[in-house]
Amino acid sequence: MIEPVPMKIIATMHSAFPTKFGIPRQSGLVESLHSIVVFEPAYRNPDALRGLEGFSHLWLIWSFSKAIREDWSPTVRPPRLGGNARMGVFATRSPFRPNAIGLSSVKLEGIELHPTFGPVIHVSGADLMDGTPIFDIKPYLPYTDAHPDAAGGFTAGYQGYRLEVEFPPALLTRVPDLDRTALIGVLEQDPRPSYQEDPDRIYGMAFGILDVKFTVADRHLTVVDVITK
Repeated sequence: MIEPVPMKIIATMHSAFPTKFGIPRQSGLVESLHSIVVFEPAYRNPDALRGLEGFSHLWLIWSFSKAIREDWSPTVRPPRLGGNARMGVFATRSPFRPNAIGLSSVKLEGIELHPTFGPVIHVSGADLMDGTPIFDIKPYLPYTDAHPDAAGGFTAGYQGYRLEVEFPPALLTRVPDLDRTALIGVLEQDPRPSYQEDPDRIYGMAFGILDVKFTVADRHLTVVDVITK
């Protein structure tokens, strides 16, 4: 029997999502969404990032730390298939896998040398919850990682899914200026579970220090309240 392979947590993601609800279902869907990667004390050596500033995008390898289960299922229900059709777990990016490992491509916005936390990486387009442990960081290599002619399997017909967002100006003023574009982008992606279609239900989504309340009817999302926690 093969011995378990130990994994070291090298960093932690800090994002606007204190819970899983509302996180974009793939990286890159909301490009204006900014996050930071803070290294664990043992890995705060700037030399480990030497040369990284020359790349525009990165791969993050991380843990679905809030979706770890003892057992696993060979099939799952992808959200974009309505939550009803089942596909093989290895044909999806579901968090419910034998090993709860995620892979995300993010844009590198900059590297800051923080006086307390050492080198801190600023990224955009991430789909990670706040506090997510990161196992590794690798540069994205366009000459080998990009495949424009790749087949998309059962997702091939998906051309993007966006809701029309109505955000009353009086409520939008409660959102910090730097967060407005990102929050609207997240709402456009439809934060609801795919199987919920109740037009009268008021949903709540945590975004940073805000609690955003909204309703969805057809493909129209209306923000009804923004509360500072």
